[in-house]
Amino acid sequence: MSQEKKNTSKNKNIKPPKFNFYWIYGAIFVLFIGYQIFNSDSLSTKNLSQNEFENILSENDIERISIINNAVANIFIKNEALEKEQHKKNKGSLYTANSPIYYYKFGDLKNFQEKLEASKEEYQLDFDIKFEEKTNLLDQLFIYLPFIFLIGLWIYFMRRMSGGGSGGGGGQIFSIGKSKAKLFDQDQKVKTSFKDVAGLLGAKEEVQEIVDFLKSPDKYTSLGGKIPKGALLVGPPGTGKTLLAKAVAGEAGVPFFSLSGSDFVEMFVGVGASRVRDLFKQAQQKAPSIIFIDEIDAVGRARGKSNMTGGNDERENTLNQLLTEMDGFGTDTNVIVIAATNRADVLDKALLRAGRFDRQIYVDLPDLKEREAIFKVHLKPIKIHKDVDVEFLSQQTPGFSGADIANLCNEAALIAARQDKKAVHHQDFLDAVDRIVGGLEKKNKLISPKEKKTIAFHEAGHATASWMLEHAAPLVKVTIVPRGQSLGAAWYLPEERQIVQAEQMLDEMCATLAGRAAEKLMFDKISTGALNDLEKVTRQAKAMVTVYGLNDKIGNITYYDSSGQSDYNFTKPYSEETAQTIDKEISLIIEEQYQRAIKILTENKEKLVTLAELLLEKEVIFKKDLEVIFGSRPFDKDEVIEKIEEIHSSEAPNIENSSETTE
Repeated sequence: MSQEKKNTSKNKNIKPPKFNFYWIYGAIFVLFIGYQIFNSDSLSTKNLSQNEFENILSENDIERISIINNAVANIFIKNEALEKEQHKKNKGSLYTANSPIYYYKFGDLKNFQEKLEASKEEYQLDFDIKFEEKTNLLDQLFIYLPFIFLIGLWIYFMRRMSGGGSGGGGGQIFSIGKSKAKLFDQDQKVKTSFKDVAGLLGAKEEVQEIVDFLKSPDKYTSLGGKIPKGALLVGPPGTGKTLLAKAVAGEAGVPFFSLSGSDFVEMFVGVGASRVRDLFKQAQQKAPSIIFIDEIDAVGRARGKSNMTGGNDERENTLNQLLTEMDGFGTDTNVIVIAATNRADVLDKALLRAGRFDRQIYVDLPDLKEREAIFKVHLKPIKIHKDVDVEFLSQQTPGFSGADIANLCNEAALIAARQDKKAVHHQDFLDAVDRIVGGLEKKNKLISPKEKKTIAFHEAGHATASWMLEHAAPLVKVTIVPRGQSLGAAWYLPEERQIVQAEQMLDEMCATLAGRAAEKLMFDKISTGALNDLEKVTRQAKAMVTVYGLNDKIGNITYYDSSGQSDYNFTKPYSEETAQTIDKEISLIIEEQYQRAIKILTENKEKLVTLAELLLEKEVIFKKDLEVIFGSRPFDKDEVIEKIEEIHSSEAPNIENSSETTE
């Protein structure tokens, strides 16, 4: 009985196949073919040869002859002659009383007619002759088959261009202007909640208030408040803007429409504006509701910028329709628009004004505590060893976004699995940091002894200068093992700070230039290996002069436009004379720090040589090795450096590297 119950339950769980309209087309085609087959004379008649036809003709058994399309003669036999044995055995399986038994292909019609007239006179025959025209539908179908195929192919491509079945209109041709937004409601609910969003405390508070308004509007409307029209999430890539929107969808409990800004873009004119209208129409029908537009800069770019050929008219029409729907005449509906972008500087000013996006929520890179919380979220599904220190990992990853931390945790799990470990250890996370920041380690890369010595002194120069400079980042590790595009690297643990003073920037530039300075001091030659260092230093010096106003000659002036919508499209915001001054000051700053680096290395030349020789011997050295050579660094205040020394000497914390490149 139990087995029968199982079988019946299985039968109940088997769902019948869904009805498809193409089944009707298939049934019609099968019926058509069947009709042609069963209605064909070839199943009830026999083809006669010339001699057989003449014998039947001479016996006067023929009642009438029907000439079909002037090509074939269907021969009908008299009723009394049907009893003859020769006619009985030739009856077809589908023969009926009004059907011919034989047919004869006579060739030339005129000769055939003359032969029949002659036979009538000779044998005194009394049959009738009738001419008929018949059309074979199957033949006609094959004639028009290429045209039918081309029409079907055109319909197929039009359905594909209209977005298939995702346009809300069944994927038909005329649904191309329908919105492509994906609806999340009670039937398809998002499971992400605010508990899954670590960090982002300020941003979560802002969007949580919107969710609270939707859940209990009386709390705010009783005081005269109005529901916000929109919230714009702005921030660097990977900081959790889309994740925050998913949490809103999971928490709000109202219909949530999600789509990307590129979904409005189409090759047909007017489609973008039509989709915007359809999107807001659907949202208003389900109000209160939320619309989430990811990467809104695809359609929200400032109008009139670089539109010399008129190619952006369609995008501007889409933007105009979006502006009207968000806050136009008669748009007082309970529809909230949440958008995300990492290019807020290029958005149109009309889109950013209050009444459309009432709130601009900046989603910044996580700080130390937020990184620790993000680590805890991403470590939940990973089987970690008890030696993993989450607080320590968060200290080693300044500048990492939430997406970077997720990638780091996944990379550590892959490294542990590659080594057949049962759990992910702390060392695996540190190796993952090296892998992500520095690139893949290349121990088998062929490097000549001369090049290796140059690289060793280059990296030893970085380490020596950073050890002697107060504001340089604390050193963690120096290596001459090739990794990624770098032939060697010096790893630092930069201090997390909100503002940077001029002295701090100058010390960092000096430590960066110390690699090339060491080459000049020891070999009286310089190489192309310092390309990455020069690029970094030039960028810093240029920022000091033109952005931060840290140069006495230029003064308290900045040529940086944070809005990104500068009117200086074709001209520089300064004169040619000022441009020459800027170039001179940038060169002067870099040269001063280069000479300063040479001076520091000259004063510590013996220690520099000892450090380089140790680096050639070990290939990887840590802070404790530098303490043996230089003594304790008087500027160290961070306890993290001391904690690093407690870990195995093969571990390699991150974060900034000054590397010698192959370029």
